[in-house]
Amino acid sequence: MDLLNTLVDKGLRRELPTREEALAVLATSDDELLDVVAAAGKVRRQWFGRRVKLNYLVNLKSGLCPEDCSYCSQRLGSKAEILKYTWLKPDDASKAAAAGVAGGAKRVCLVASGRGPTDKDVDRVSETISAIKEQNEGVEVCACLGLLSDGQAGRLRAAGADAYNHNLNTSEATYGDICTTHDFSDRVSTVQQAQAAGMSACSGLIAGMGESDADLVDVVFALRELDPDSVPVNFLIPFEGTPLAKEWNLTPQRALRILAMVRFVCPDIEVRLAGGREVHLRSLQPLALHLVNSIFLGDYLTSEGQAGKDDLAMIADAGFEVEGTDTTTLPEHRRQDCGAAAADEADDADGDSEEIAATVPAPSDDTRRDLVSVRRRGAGTDLPPNA
Repeated sequence: MDLLNTLVDKGLRRELPTREEALAVLATSDDELLDVVAAAGKVRRQWFGRRVKLNYLVNLKSGLCPEDCSYCSQRLGSKAEILKYTWLKPDDASKAAAAGVAGGAKRVCLVASGRGPTDKDVDRVSETISAIKEQNEGVEVCACLGLLSDGQAGRLRAAGADAYNHNLNTSEATYGDICTTHDFSDRVSTVQQAQAAGMSACSGLIAGMGESDADLVDVVFALRELDPDSVPVNFLIPFEGTPLAKEWNLTPQRALRILAMVRFVCPDIEVRLAGGREVHLRSLQPLALHLVNSIFLGDYLTSEGQAGKDDLAMIADAGFEVEGTDTTTLPEHRRQDCGAAAADEADDADGDSEEIAATVPAPSDDTRRDLVSVRRRGAGTDLPPNA
């Protein structure tokens, strides 16, 4: 297929595809799916070989969020039956992180619900970062605390945070449909603050919220313009008790096409398969490893993931290998151009397109509801999340 040959050539040269080409990937048929995966796989292997980076989430504060993001089980007014608690103590968070590191995780992601951290919260997270780094040599720590205020990014970087995550989630044009308590530009600003402070930027999207193909391409092109080092691709988990509980818009085939499109637009960026993979990719998860070079190990924030041992078996069975702490994830040219230079600086100083409609029918939510398993481990006990 001429389209795929063109996209492979561009990906190997780190050349951005056109919007029309990205839309065309999403419009390919199921009969062409394996060709699409194989083509994007060539680009993935060029820049990341057969390595898979493992990441591990630690939910520092769950629920009780004042924001109204429609997709989130922790949102204001959510009726989802999730575990709710205030801040974990640094030692407890470090113990939870150690479980992921023991399973092979190279990066620990510290997440807290809320609009954004107070200065006291930044102090608390800084203590947690120090505790994790003292007990786990070589581990990367990524903070995800919401919208940042002036100076907070620099303080997190000084405390040892390697990265900061703040997702764009969907296109700017449709952002107001999923959230009214902040806007798209707020999210862009936070990513830019993290980059300016010398942290590696992590920013991605959520697919399956009822968006169009054009929306998906818009948000991925917006991410490429921001140039984060890692792009997590989440697939909506339709929690009961949230406004998007009925949104079952994805099939495994469509999820793979979305991942392939992201890889073509972000050929040399860490593309991470994130929340919802078990729900929507199901038995096709191993094929996704040919498109992404990073996954989360185990559970997510408020939902159960695939067992860690099954993740490791899947990686091995598919012919991939877990990336060790002695290996740098990003290709050398990206480390030189952005990541390493930004880190050194921090140490020293502180188009319009026609929409191509999806032709895949939405699956019945009656056949999918049982796939969403709310994480209740630790409820009413002293066990840390993900224990």
